[in-house]
Amino acid sequence: MQMSEVVEEHPSLIPIINRFGIRLGLGDKSVQEICDEYQLDPDFLLIVINTFLNEEYFPEKKLQTFHTSQIIDYLVKTNNYYLYFQLPNIEHHLTSFISMNISGNQTLALIGKFFFSFKNELVARIENDDRQWFPYCLALSGKLQEKIHKKDNQALSLNLEKRSEDVIEELLADLKRIIVKHLSGDYNLNLCYAVVSSISSLEKDIRQHNRIRFRILAPMVDAMEKLSVK
Repeated sequence: MQMSEVVEEHPSLIPIINRFGIRLGLGDKSVQEICDEYQLDPDFLLIVINTFLNEEYFPEKKLQTFHTSQIIDYLVKTNNYYLYFQLPNIEHHLTSFISMNISGNQTLALIGKFFFSFKNELVARIENDDRQWFPYCLALSGKLQEKIHKKDNQALSLNLEKRSEDVIEELLADLKRIIVKHLSGDYNLNLCYAVVSSISSLEKDIRQHNRIRFRILAPMVDAMEKLSVK
């Protein structure tokens, strides 16, 4: 399949492939040819793409076969996309939306406060990932690499119990709900749509991101921790 055909049908994939370093101007190259050009693992790229497009698709067993560093590299690039592109994009639209409407609108003030609460939570998580969790995951993986990849070693057993709700997802859903249900007064319709669309895009992205974060990486680390004390 040509990569361009996939992206033309699903433009929401553009930021996903950008995280792998793939830029537009895809020509008629197949997915395999694009992966060869950018030195990517086609299996991992296709799993990420299909996971993003289809919420019913999540091949846990296949994802467990990828190295910890490969998963973390994708999560780091995703975090950077949130930090340097999606958050500034939402903030830009939201600031314009609030400033162009009648002063004293309490709902708009609440929306602004809610967004910054969400932003602070997400930035704090990303900073913790960079400084603590991801380095710890990589160090643990490096320490146990030989041991956990022996064919006769069955100790790396992943606990895939359903995780509890994530505060980041909840805050973002609440922000969108406030706008949709409680926005009042005079406001710019186009800017309102831009804000809601950008929030919805980030909401979907984080939901898919969290499946890899909580259902793959976290259980892998938990299993490695148990193995390290044996």
